Amino acid sequence: MNKRKKASSSASRSARGSHLLGPPRAAAPHAAHSATSGTKSNSAKGSDSGSRKTAARKEAASNTHALAAECTVSDAGSLKERLAGLLQEPQAVTLDVTALQRIDTAGLQVITAFVRERAGHGRPVEWQGTAPVLATAARLLGLTSLLKLPA
Repeated sequence: MNKRKKASSSASRSARGSHLLGPPRAAAPHAAHSATSGTKSNSAKGSDSGSRKTAARKEAASNTHALAAECTVSDAGSLKERLAGLLQEPQAVTLDVTALQRIDTAGLQVITAFVRERAGHGRPVEWQGTAPVLATAARLLGLTSLLKLPA
């Protein structure tokens, strides 16, 4: 009977950074970033077109989800919950990846499932910003076309 070595813990792998895409983890909080709208209406009171423009900006901002700097296995549950709230949104949902610094396969799996589910119901997902780690991970796993990442 062959003895196998006990698998190393994910904590030790995480400390080494061997299974994550992106640079080594910095001492940054795992707080998720949500998009906020700081738009002000410059329209005078009673101006119908100005209030419609402001409402349209607020509506567009509410359909934007900014990804945190890290989308890893430890953040996958909260990311899934936030994205699940956007699944039934009839308008296009924009994922802002500007802050994304690290992503692992669990984070990419959650994002891919979200994009695929929305596409299956004819609801688009758009991308805002660029994240080289996302493009690299998607390319390595053959998900670039499924995610419809910009070139």
